[in-house]
Amino acid sequence: MGLEKIIEELFTYHRGKTIGVLIGLIFSILVITVGLLETVFITICIYIGFIIGKRLDENESFNDLVQKLFKDKK
Repeated sequence: MGLEKIIEELFTYHRGKTIGVLIGLIFSILVITVGLLETVFITICIYIGFIIGKRLDENESFNDLVQKLFKDKK
């Protein structure tokens, strides 16, 4: 059984666990190399980028997104 077959099976049958382990590994490497606060900042930036990208994929205009974020809450 080759490495490609193992990776394929991991992503087919254990997708969530595999992705979770990879995210944990990347997070831990970042904490060790750049520090906790920097890693948290990077994570927040990635999340914000994901949300913006998701909204753009849903054909929401960027101007509408910015207006939603900064509208008055009266």
